[in-house]
Amino acid sequence: MTKDYIEVRGAAEHNLKDVDVRIPREEFTVVTGLSGSGKSSLAFDTVYAEGQRRYIESLSAYARNFLGQMDKPQVEGVEGLSPAISIDQKNAANNPRSTVGTVTELHDYLRLLYARVGTPHCPECGREVGEQSAQNMVRRILELPEGTKAKIAAPVVRDQKGAFADLFDELVAEGYARVEVDGEEFDLATKKPELDENYRHSVDIVVDRVKVSEDARSRITDSVETALEEADGLLKLILPDPPEGVGDEFGSRERRTGDLAGEDDGRLVVAFSEDLACTHCGIDLPEIETRSFSFNSPHGACPECEGIGETKEVDEDLVVQDPSKPLKDVFEPWSYNRKYYRRQLDNVAEHFGVSVDTPFEELDDDVQRQFLYGTDRIVDFSWRTKNGTREKSERFEGVMGNLSRRYVETDSDRARNHIEKFMATTDCPACDGTRLKPASRSVLFQETPITEVSRLSIGDALEHFEGMEADLTERERVIAEEILKEIRARLGFMTEVGLDYLTLDREASTLSGGESQRIRLATQVGSGLVGVLYVLDEPSIGLHQRDNDRLLDTLCGLRDLGNTLVVVEHDEETMWRADQVIDMGPGPGKRGGEVVVDGTVEDVMDTPESVTGDYLAGRRAIPVPEERRDPTEFLTVRGARQHNLKELDVPVPLEAFTAITGVSGSGKSTLLHEILYKGLVKRMNNTDVNPGAHDDIEGIEHVETVRLIDQSPIGRTPRSNPATYTNVFDHIRELFAETKLSKQRGYEKGRFSFNVKGGRCEACGGQGTVKIEMNFLSDVYVPCEECDGARYNDETLDVTYKDATISDVLDMEVDEAFEFFEGHSGIRRRLELLQDVGLGYMRLGQPSTTLSGGEAQRVKLAEELGKKDSGNTLYLLDEPTTGLHSEDERKLIDVLQRLTDAGNTVVVVEHELDLVKNADHIVDLGPEGGENGGELVASGTPEEVARTEASHTGRYLRDLLPAVELEGPRSDREKRAEEADTEADTEAEAEATGDD
Repeated sequence: MTKDYIEVRGAAEHNLKDVDVRIPREEFTVVTGLSGSGKSSLAFDTVYAEGQRRYIESLSAYARNFLGQMDKPQVEGVEGLSPAISIDQKNAANNPRSTVGTVTELHDYLRLLYARVGTPHCPECGREVGEQSAQNMVRRILELPEGTKAKIAAPVVRDQKGAFADLFDELVAEGYARVEVDGEEFDLATKKPELDENYRHSVDIVVDRVKVSEDARSRITDSVETALEEADGLLKLILPDPPEGVGDEFGSRERRTGDLAGEDDGRLVVAFSEDLACTHCGIDLPEIETRSFSFNSPHGACPECEGIGETKEVDEDLVVQDPSKPLKDVFEPWSYNRKYYRRQLDNVAEHFGVSVDTPFEELDDDVQRQFLYGTDRIVDFSWRTKNGTREKSERFEGVMGNLSRRYVETDSDRARNHIEKFMATTDCPACDGTRLKPASRSVLFQETPITEVSRLSIGDALEHFEGMEADLTERERVIAEEILKEIRARLGFMTEVGLDYLTLDREASTLSGGESQRIRLATQVGSGLVGVLYVLDEPSIGLHQRDNDRLLDTLCGLRDLGNTLVVVEHDEETMWRADQVIDMGPGPGKRGGEVVVDGTVEDVMDTPESVTGDYLAGRRAIPVPEERRDPTEFLTVRGARQHNLKELDVPVPLEAFTAITGVSGSGKSTLLHEILYKGLVKRMNNTDVNPGAHDDIEGIEHVETVRLIDQSPIGRTPRSNPATYTNVFDHIRELFAETKLSKQRGYEKGRFSFNVKGGRCEACGGQGTVKIEMNFLSDVYVPCEECDGARYNDETLDVTYKDATISDVLDMEVDEAFEFFEGHSGIRRRLELLQDVGLGYMRLGQPSTTLSGGEAQRVKLAEELGKKDSGNTLYLLDEPTTGLHSEDERKLIDVLQRLTDAGNTVVVVEHELDLVKNADHIVDLGPEGGENGGELVASGTPEEVARTEASHTGRYLRDLLPAVELEGPRSDREKRAEEADTEADTEAEAEATGDD
């Protein structure tokens, strides 16, 4: 039976060279190849773009007006397309209001659950509260033992000051005979209460006195309705002599006021309300709705932080950064206006009898507190003016109070920005970082508030909701059954893709690209769609090998539902699990854009022209270093406890290459970014950065500079590109300014910049393209008619070097430019650095906004390599192998080893084992993610970590380090190697015996 295919004909997007390829439908296809070989151009810019474009074109013109439209790719035709969904590595959201719970819609289901079956409680006293109809109140009264004496009362005054003489007159006129004032009964016909108007009182109208019985139902109902009408929906049931067994579980004992306060005559008072209110505390609560649990709605958000969960507060550690300084110099925020604030400090110091030259740390703790937070007593202030000496007496507000007040009151942006340098972001003190109002936090379901559920990890939340129906009432089960089913399903999908360590309240903006992609993948699994084309971009990024199988099982599950998967990937395990592999190449950039081999993973291995096949078959490999560095000095982190780190003491060897490893969520990025980088920057540069919680970092004196090379963009506009970022463009512009024609015309270096007026084309502002707005169609970018996309005006383009204009140079690939500028060592040296990090295929003028995170990181690395280096620099990198083929990874490892050989220290967070095995030292965190991580599992050479049975990383390292032998669970690579050996032995035996 013939398979159905997605047929691509004549694809020429970017560097693709009229590619024809067939992608089997309802199968799992991996597109791989060297970096820059055209993988994304085929998968995303051609197949996905065309599928998305066709779908949007099927909608009405009105609907298309609100949707972004994909540009038509350069392709002759694509047949057999399904509706396409792209799952890439973009952050789930940059909004601080977005959390894991909101982007996965889990929080929406939690809000629905708590709004429908949650039980409101008073945020003050914690008592359960509820709204009841008059019929419910009557039914509750009739539950009392028959014959119970009761008073039905209307609480018309609740704990208010006044004599209330007019009220008593009105009650007599309306026919009421009795009232209770502060728990004491009065007969209005014989004696009206005389109250002190300066004290608080409670007044209850005794509407009726009854004996509880079924025969009195009608009378009780009339009395209840009358009391509710008089007291605006409130009712008191007073039991002077409650029967045995009727206690606090039936109602709350009344808090007495006035003359009888503190007495207890044994009676019981039960409070009822038609509205949601705590009758004990006198607090009215809002109606419980789904929006009551949304921190993005004013109905649920904490009013102090407006649902953000964090506030900025003046931080004592930032205000007093060096306690050893004298009192007159210790307060950093006041250093810009010493003369003005010195007068205040002189007077306060005199008040305490201390000298302003005394080191702050030598002052008594109480005196330090009053300097910071304000004096307990009046201080006499005096200062000289032109007209003599002025004096005043008042409390000193303290440095912290002064800064907090001025931050709120000032209209000066300059003053506010100055004060912000000494403020730290902390959990909102009003909501404790939970983002919700007190009333919303006090609604419980199964004795748990929604805020506590949101702080659970996905794995713990799944356990929390597992089998919950057994503990529900019949009514709750009917309402909550479907909601709980959806919650468990979504939590299960998140667990399947290896995200069980994430907490539901984790900000979406803090997730890595790989985590964001897997969240969207879990959402798609949950949707249960069939017949969809999914295009994914390296879903294994940021995922430990231990968790890779779960991810691949999920992808295969999507395929088995009847969907088509096209995955851009370098991971070997993914290739082995795929039905088809399309290997692009044979080289990067202009030397790529062709299909080298299209078939099974075995077909790729058997193709000599395939670099990917060489690595899969073992013809090429990244070798293990013959020797590892043996460092003598260490940078040691003490007591790291940020997020899930558990009081870690971590040694980092200096002048060595260290890899921080561990399963996803084990604390690697926290250690690198929050502790090491921010902690060192804070101490070395005395900046206002707030590092993660830790005790100390020892050995800082051995480090001169710390540099973080992450995957953030190198620029946020198309004007930024690799040439400008690495400064190679400055040298190229100088070269053009030195040409004969430039000197004749008086052109200087600035003439060849497309960012300033003079040499650039003013019609397009030096961008080379002009945006044409197309209303309901996608905006079209066309080459500028004035310069035909060259960016420069005609006079500038008259200047050439070796027959090439400055515009021609920007269109060159790095490899091409390296050959072109032969004889110019300064330019070639910088271009060689880009080649060294595997970016020889990149165009010099490629806009930075089109670079992937891995490409941006490697451009930064090349720029760092170009700096003059005296050694003793600490380089921190976060997953530098992102987007790299094994061949490019080999180049990257060489660069990192060169950096280390120059006397620097390199620390990387990494999962890729070929890089990890090349490290001198490994810091392995775990053993699991989230709350079960944050511990130091192993520390030492790769061989030492591989011998550690508790290390998941060590288990996968064993088959890459031949010298290590240790029994234990085998990796998939080991199992495959064993199967291949067995198969080879079987074939050899069959050949020897002549068996078929």
